[in-house]
Amino acid sequence: MRYLLLFWALPLSTFWGWYGLSYNDMSFGFMFLSRPMHDLVFQIYGAMLNLDAASVPGLLAKACIIDTALILAIFAFRRRRQITGWLQARRDQKRVPTPSA
Repeated sequence: MRYLLLFWALPLSTFWGWYGLSYNDMSFGFMFLSRPMHDLVFQIYGAMLNLDAASVPGLLAKACIIDTALILAIFAFRRRRQITGWLQARRDQKRVPTPSA
């Protein structure tokens, strides 16, 4: 499961890191991180999908949110016994008996 999380988090963090740097034109001397490259990449994606280039980042964000929710649901399903045990322990801690006066 940790490999799945690694192979999920690494591409997402790489893409959104590139997106943030290129959107704000923080190129550090690399053409790949420049705003013209950012615009070109999304124009190409928009042309391939037959969509407006400005709508592609929003669609990617929605896809990433759905993928993240799906990955977390699978993770929670696989760890459901540990999660329910943890929740039960928290409930038991909150039910501290009050002393009778």
